[in-house]
Amino acid sequence: MKTLKALLIVSAVALFAACGKSEQAPAAAGGASAPAAAARTVVVGLDDNFPPMGFRDGNNEIVGFDIDMAKEAARRLGMTVEFKPIDWSAKEAELNGKRVDVLWNGLTITEERKKNISFTAPYMSNHQIIVVGSGSPIKAKADLAGRIVGAQDGSSAVDAIRKEAQVAASIKELKTFGDNVTALMDLSAGRLDAIVVDEVVGRYLVSKRAGEYRVLDENFGTEDYGVGLRKDDAELLAQLDKTLAEMKQDGTAARIAQQWFGANLIK
Repeated sequence: MKTLKALLIVSAVALFAACGKSEQAPAAAGGASAPAAAARTVVVGLDDNFPPMGFRDGNNEIVGFDIDMAKEAARRLGMTVEFKPIDWSAKEAELNGKRVDVLWNGLTITEERKKNISFTAPYMSNHQIIVVGSGSPIKAKADLAGRIVGAQDGSSAVDAIRKEAQVAASIKELKTFGDNVTALMDLSAGRLDAIVVDEVVGRYLVSKRAGEYRVLDENFGTEDYGVGLRKDDAELLAQLDKTLAEMKQDGTAARIAQQWFGANLIK
């Protein structure tokens, strides 16, 4: 009888142990978490000599208004962001060649560019201003006749000048540069009579050398800035549009603008 009881007890223990294992096994298999998907890295193409939108500080770090905007957008989207300086005159080739994912550096939205790339909704308005030396006799666009005018190669400043055919035809020479800082240096050296430049950049540079330059009342028109993407990257375009709209609505974009411009220039 004792032997029978012992056998029954051993059998019961074995049965419960087997049940326990069969119940736990799926949980163990299912409980192993799959590796988390790696966050997407978005490579931002920029001109790193375009203050205050994107430029290198005293520590050689890339900083600026658009840099802070891109970092905040990436943070909200759970992405990492990498900033890659490029030849701005070849920006569309860099984008469509997939060497960068977006162009985010004071990029003007134009109908010509829309043929090759997509844009987010505008996030800032800008003017193409005319900067001359403080002692220059140039007072208006008409005074550019017979003068040497500088602008950044591949920029909307060049497009804006050429759009005003009469003024463009009267200019002695339209000289282009790799960046606006170099153009301004040539203006200071007397090799240029005027430069045409994005207002946000021009006024920033002029403010750093008070009394040396003057901005004319007339300009070459108003334009809008947007982020440029490849036409086949519709998902990222939708994500950025949504995120930028949220940043405008909650005041984050205005706060970043205030830090860099001392005013809310957000569109």
